[in-house]
Amino acid sequence: MHTPEALAKHYIAYNAKFLGNTEVEAPKGTEVVKDAVRKLKFQRHIKKSEGQKIPKVELQISIYGVKILDPKTKDVEHNCQLHRISFCADDKTDKRIFTFICKDSESNKHLCYVFDSEKCAEEITLTIGQAFDLAYKKFLESGGKDVETRKQIGGLQKRIQELETENAELKKQLQDLEEQLMIAHVPPVGSISTRQQSTDIFDMVPFSPVTPLVPVPASNGCPPPPPTTLPPDISKDLFGAEPFDPFTCGAADFPPDIQSKLDEMQVSVPFVQKWMFKLQMSSCIKTKQKTKMCLSCLKACKNKNK
Repeated sequence: MHTPEALAKHYIAYNAKFLGNTEVEAPKGTEVVKDAVRKLKFQRHIKKSEGQKIPKVELQISIYGVKILDPKTKDVEHNCQLHRISFCADDKTDKRIFTFICKDSESNKHLCYVFDSEKCAEEITLTIGQAFDLAYKKFLESGGKDVETRKQIGGLQKRIQELETENAELKKQLQDLEEQLMIAHVPPVGSISTRQQSTDIFDMVPFSPVTPLVPVPASNGCPPPPPTTLPPDISKDLFGAEPFDPFTCGAADFPPDIQSKLDEMQVSVPFVQKWMFKLQMSSCIKTKQKTKMCLSCLKACKNKNK
């Protein structure tokens, strides 16, 4: 058949059609295999009537197991380790069909794999048997250590695949978060960026009389009206109104009795401003003491000067 070096250091490749795999109740037996072949052939006829073709695969046989790959991309679809294969046989009634039973590493279920090869069905079965013989001899020579090493390597490879899958998912989530942050920070085209003003304890913008009023564009697209400007000589208070001055108002603004009182106050104010400093330390008329004049003395001085 094949040299031991070819199966031990390399692999033997075959091309075949993969009918599929199905779960079986027992790890070995001719009748078990016949039931599995009958079931998968029926499924193949149904798929063929629907227009589906039987997929082609590449088998790589070595002392470590049987790999089922895609012939174009070389992606491993199934990796059946040799120590998990419990039965291998070809169909005597149909020379194109060969099968083997392998225990799944994840579900611990026995699965029967069925293949269709027009010329190499029997040869593939014999090659798998030769790989079993070489693997068993190597097991005896190493005292069983080689099998344990392969188990550990298989477990590590499975863990590496899981970590790679998890790493790919995390990279995708990180990329999605970065895209969301970029969308959140970039303002839309044509938007006006406004700086947030500081607010007081009541969450209101404090009023400042020196702050210029910025015109806000109207929602209908029309330009805002020009701001009204006032003459600079007219002073206004905090609320935009002219301050009240009773001495500058006209006579017609108040009744006669109120206007007379205002005229008297207007005359009194200049007098007080003129003589306040001179009479501040004069002698009081009543008390004859040098002190600040009382209100009655101030009125007497006023009448005297009139």
